[in-house]
Amino acid sequence: MTLTDSHQPKAAASKAKPAIFVDGGSGTTGLGIQERLRLQSDVVVKNIADEKRKDAGAKRELMGEVDLVILCLPDDAARETVALIDSMGALAPKVLDASTAFRVASDWTYGFPELTPDQADKIKAAKKVSNPGCYPTGGIALLRPLVDAGLLPADYPVTINAVSGYSGGGKSMIQSFEDGSAPSFELYGLGFEHKHLPETQLYSKLTRRPIFVPSVGNYRQGMLVSVPLHLDTLAGKPTGADLHAALARRYAGSKYVSVMPLENAAAKGGRLEPEALNETNMLELYVFASEKHRQAVLVARLDNLGKGASGAAVQNMRLMLGFADA
Repeated sequence: MTLTDSHQPKAAASKAKPAIFVDGGSGTTGLGIQERLRLQSDVVVKNIADEKRKDAGAKRELMGEVDLVILCLPDDAARETVALIDSMGALAPKVLDASTAFRVASDWTYGFPELTPDQADKIKAAKKVSNPGCYPTGGIALLRPLVDAGLLPADYPVTINAVSGYSGGGKSMIQSFEDGSAPSFELYGLGFEHKHLPETQLYSKLTRRPIFVPSVGNYRQGMLVSVPLHLDTLAGKPTGADLHAALARRYAGSKYVSVMPLENAAAKGGRLEPEALNETNMLELYVFASEKHRQAVLVARLDNLGKGASGAAVQNMRLMLGFADA
């Protein structure tokens, strides 16, 4: 483990393993994080008794003993716990929040390490990191490099379509699909107020609010996020190869994000299924393009519970604790 003096975990002075507390570990994301943490031999997970989870004093005492707290709570409860952490002053642990409460807060660092070349370093240095949403992870990964490269105008009228397994919808949605009362497929978020829109727009650097159309299918996990484009409406009228090159440059050497070769995209026969990356922290990006029709569809494939939630949280945790392999 490589650490800087200014961000040295509390446990480092005695060479002990860094300690982690997962607050709210009974939900889908929390359970996924705890499962992944069981595979981490270089950290210690501390727990609080169930009857004391809402005891602010007991929680504060435990948080004073750990290096990092991972919050898997509803937004309001996350805000309450962060206020408690803030009140601890110099004893406050680092905090990684998996809710939507702080994803666009200016004093928090956004936990998508591949966002820009220096984002991972920002996460390493941060005291407070917001874990990204699953849909934004795919959308931002596709859009931000194109905006930065000048290929996609910031005010372009972007449309993002996406499908996720039902595990991303919370306990009631999971129950409805597993007991057979849910439809096989449905669109949702049709009120134009989906909670993932603000972070998608902000970190994609879009000045025009995108149209986002999410959907859910009758399978547990796995996600496809797609962005259709008319190439002749883009700056410089790029080809599909130009878009692909911009993505490839941004993610060259990335451990978890792969830009799939154009020939592989063509070999898919115009089909792509969402479950291939389940149980991983990987993110695949595809460019499907037709020069004949001057159209393209960009697609991100990921596990909504992996790179879209729990996997990303553990990746961020390791960065925040200064692990060399993060």
